[in-house]
Amino acid sequence: MKPPAIIILTETSIKVAREIQRVIGSSMIYGLIHRTQSADLTYTNFGETVRELFQTGTPIIGVCAAGILIRTIAPLLMNKNTEPAVLAIAEDGSAVVPLLGGLQGVNDLARQIASALQISPAITTSGEIRFKTTLLSPPAGYQLVNPDDAKTFIADLLAGETVKLIGAADWLEKSQLPFATDGKLTIEIRDYNSLALAKPSLNCLVYLLDQGKSTEEEQDFYPTILGSENPISQPETGLNPGKLAIVGTGPGAARWMSPEVREVLETATDWVGYKTYLDLVEFLRKPEIIRRESDNRVELDRAEMALDLAAQGRSVVVVSSGDPGIYAMAAAVFEVLEKRAKPAWETLEIQVCPGISAMQAAAASVGAPLGHDFCTISLSDILKSWETIARRIELAAEADLAIAFYNPVSQDRTWQLSQAKEILLRWRSPQTPIILARNLGRKGQTVTIKFLEQLTVEDADMRTVILIGSSKTRMIQQGYKTWVYTPRYYSDRI
Repeated sequence: MKPPAIIILTETSIKVAREIQRVIGSSMIYGLIHRTQSADLTYTNFGETVRELFQTGTPIIGVCAAGILIRTIAPLLMNKNTEPAVLAIAEDGSAVVPLLGGLQGVNDLARQIASALQISPAITTSGEIRFKTTLLSPPAGYQLVNPDDAKTFIADLLAGETVKLIGAADWLEKSQLPFATDGKLTIEIRDYNSLALAKPSLNCLVYLLDQGKSTEEEQDFYPTILGSENPISQPETGLNPGKLAIVGTGPGAARWMSPEVREVLETATDWVGYKTYLDLVEFLRKPEIIRRESDNRVELDRAEMALDLAAQGRSVVVVSSGDPGIYAMAAAVFEVLEKRAKPAWETLEIQVCPGISAMQAAAASVGAPLGHDFCTISLSDILKSWETIARRIELAAEADLAIAFYNPVSQDRTWQLSQAKEILLRWRSPQTPIILARNLGRKGQTVTIKFLEQLTVEDADMRTVILIGSSKTRMIQQGYKTWVYTPRYYSDRI
């Protein structure tokens, strides 16, 4: 289960939230901006935040009224087999109410929290109350083979049917299930050796007992005999091939970091990255996570180090700002994977976790300047020639694309931006709107709107992204606010 997210709306809830956080371990407290002061993370929209967490499978503990959680999540309720745990906790800690996620251990989580708050959880699951066990959510080491049959099975039990047990399981034998040797219903406990003999049905629940001794061949056989298109995940074999995740943390603000990225960062053994980018997520680092920082100009060596660490069975995260696939470390990792191929890397589990790019954050701050076709061009000539860059600017300008310039100016490279401006002015009006966004999401953020003819080298540095409008990009006023947008339609007659 993913680490839960604890959601609060006011600072008065922080005491209860901290107590919950202490009890359940790795979790983050999300506080509504301007109404909370000491939360781990802040959010601006309760509904959007809760729905995003729910859709990514993150357990949600809301220190708020049950009603607001129910109304927020209701449009997303489709499959009880996959929905995460959702609980509502009274602001003063006087009530713990599990709402959703019976298959994900929500009642156990409720009991754990209630015990810490010295109250009784408001568990309403009929089967669990009457039989003192949860057939849909068996303990570790057991897997319910046919969960789709369980609803009818439990309904029959509640209606008075008896059940016979084939096999042995302490958690069932200690329950208050109505066992009888001639029961109409059946519960079977099987291991891999006898699973082929099981006959799961509406009248028979089958549990697979796995003690970590199953072979790879048996695991491959398991989903075949179930006749299911969605087999239960295979249990681990004890072998750890290592994991490597390349993540994008967004431009800088914690609120722009996805729940997926946060989870990957919090569950890693090692962080690898440029110091500035590691600093942006340092608040998430646990003491046991090893931080491995390096210079920004050794990307391929950094990628190789990360792959080698993962090959040792570690869970490694390569940290980029923005999106890792846009002028960042994802391409570097795959380049090394191809060109410096090592046998130890063949079995690694690799994933790329997207992030909000600087151009997206810059565009959102002023409206929608990238609302139609656009392209991105890096002005750095370290990895490609200036001739190639200039040609791409020329073609993009001729094609009337909006353009996002990355890496416009550095301490040792100042002339390219002036050259780019000259090329653009061959095709664009001097009154073309441009946006200069610096330190997005970080201390000292500035966003400036001006015209192309006013662009100077002093306007930018390596922490600046520049958006150049197309011939159709417009500036409008809303009171004292200036917005910039590029219409979605395109006509030469406009």
